[in-house]
Amino acid sequence: MKSMGQRATGARLERMRASSAWAGEGFRNLYPVAPGLRDPAVPMPSIREMLWSSNSRRVPVGPLPVADPRSTWLRPPDTGLRATWLGHSSVLLEIDGWRVLTDPVWGPRASPSVLVGPKRFQPAPVALRDVPEVDAIVISHDHYDHLDYPTIKALARSRVPFITALGVGAHLQAWGIAPERIHELDWWESHRVAGTGLTVTAAPSQHFSGRGLKTRNSTLWSSIVVRGPRHAVFFSGDTGLTGEYKTIAERLGPFDLALLEVGAYHPAWGDIHLGPDHALEALALLGHPPLLPVHWGTFALAMHDWDQPAERLLELAPQQPAPLLMPRLGEAVEPAHAEAIRPWWRAVKAAENKACGPRPAPEPAPPASARPGTEPEWPAD
Repeated sequence: MKSMGQRATGARLERMRASSAWAGEGFRNLYPVAPGLRDPAVPMPSIREMLWSSNSRRVPVGPLPVADPRSTWLRPPDTGLRATWLGHSSVLLEIDGWRVLTDPVWGPRASPSVLVGPKRFQPAPVALRDVPEVDAIVISHDHYDHLDYPTIKALARSRVPFITALGVGAHLQAWGIAPERIHELDWWESHRVAGTGLTVTAAPSQHFSGRGLKTRNSTLWSSIVVRGPRHAVFFSGDTGLTGEYKTIAERLGPFDLALLEVGAYHPAWGDIHLGPDHALEALALLGHPPLLPVHWGTFALAMHDWDQPAERLLELAPQQPAPLLMPRLGEAVEPAHAEAIRPWWRAVKAAENKACGPRPAPEPAPPASARPGTEPEWPAD
């Protein structure tokens, strides 16, 4: 399947092997896992449980409210920094006069297959063709909910540069991105985006990679810092909580905005996903910049209710000195002009409670012949 991507070879592979994070046949996490992050008493959910859970609240019954940002995008941000959450970890950053798109995913499923795998709750708030021309695209790692084959194929027609972690360029090149547009970084390496004042730096994260059973950890995973002349944004990608956040803040901060993953978490995954509580601990290590939570509200990638990350953040918000930004999908926000939180997701929950009919059943399991023989994004022992 073309959607599974391509393994690195030749000079690309040799550069990967020179990384301090390379260990034998793949990459590894370097920072020690803190005690208690992963609950050994909680069993790892099976792939079948992940795909066909009986928890009907993993997916919203009705459509989520969206905003149309296209008219807002016609004028520059007053403060020089604006962010538009477009679903999951896809964010359009407008920073000091330039635009950067993070982990663009417009495809219908976070899966190599069009038949099975986590399905989008609803289409992205704007079509990919309506996103303004960007100066750079950054991709944190190669899991299906961050590196999307149909989206990359559509973007192959543009001339925008891609900045990503070591090895991910092999997928991009196989899908039609010209080699000169691909810039792969090891942790702590930087790339200056030609024709702009932007510098993109890859920083450590605590996660894993792979798009199939035989490709686990065959590419690197990274958090990413985008810095312009006046502003800087930290993007976590996918990660567990580590003390490296303090080092990142010391070396690459201060930050005017943090995009931290808060959804698709589980007690058995505490070492490789943040969740709301650990995201706020990471935010403190980063120096308490304004927080725009990502990695939620788009796919059912864990066992929790679809809106649980938002509710938990709202519960913890009064204890935090940093502004919490909770925009609707497609709503453009400027961190320096943070407004009071409007819990828009509760309107969806109210509609769910009001509905008289039964909630839709989970998608039935397809026949074995239709299932991809690959390992999904979710962690496994």
